[in-house]
Amino acid sequence: MALTQLRSFVEVYRQQSLSGAARSLGLTQPAISQHIAALEAAIGHPLFVRHAKGARPTVVADELAAGLGDKLDMAEAVLARTRARSGDLTGAVRILGQADFLAEMVVPRLLPLLRSGMQIRFAAADHAQMSREVLSGDCDLALSGYPVNDTNVRSEVVHEERLHAVAAPAVAARIAAAPELAAGLHAEPVLAFNIKQLLISAWLEANALAGAKNRPALVGEDLRCLQRMVIAGFGWTVLPGYLCNGHIASGELVEIAPPRERPVNRYYLVWIPKSLREPRVALVQGVLAGLFRSA
Repeated sequence: MALTQLRSFVEVYRQQSLSGAARSLGLTQPAISQHIAALEAAIGHPLFVRHAKGARPTVVADELAAGLGDKLDMAEAVLARTRARSGDLTGAVRILGQADFLAEMVVPRLLPLLRSGMQIRFAAADHAQMSREVLSGDCDLALSGYPVNDTNVRSEVVHEERLHAVAAPAVAARIAAAPELAAGLHAEPVLAFNIKQLLISAWLEANALAGAKNRPALVGEDLRCLQRMVIAGFGWTVLPGYLCNGHIASGELVEIAPPRERPVNRYYLVWIPKSLREPRVALVQGVLAGLFRSA
């Protein structure tokens, strides 16, 4: 049973289309059909039922796909990384992410790769844009603060940060002087990452303070905007540790003590399986995941 036949099977299974699998693998549709036919002959059962809109998997195909899981993708990624160490790495790797996370946490970790001659293209994007561009192949990798709920996408947690509610000393003192923490928070302007106030909500809910939620005075999808505004003495916000720990230590910011806990914000490395067939992408994916794990 050839690796090419299994790869064709996996791609047809994922896309439920022979023509879609052919485009994805850079093969002709007749070649894909031959691979599936050879696999069906070896197994002794049909794998797909062809119809006008594509190919519907049979029960046998479901069982084969479940048994393979992501093993084939992982094996191909290992081979691609091995080729990358001695092969041609021309071409750029495109990485999407939240601007502040890329600048503060990702760029420094990729310096060795840049010095080795690797070309990397960073772009800021929100969660929805990351999902679209990873799926379409318009970017190679993404680093998201939220999981991607799509079976065609792979992701793994590569980093965790505690979330801290912070304010400048004078603002934090006013909040602490209030008869109740919820009232003190509600009385001050809140600065949020987006209109849904995801980080704010996570901190408030973890500390049973949902009633303190207020309409944001400022919304900014680069957390450094919120950081600088609270340092300047306006309002309060919730920031991951990498953007506030140093300022808390210096006294520029004061942490608003959580009644219960500091929730954790997780960061996901996101890709689609076929992108790791490119040696340069597989190398960056492996290096980036390994660097975060060792940090």
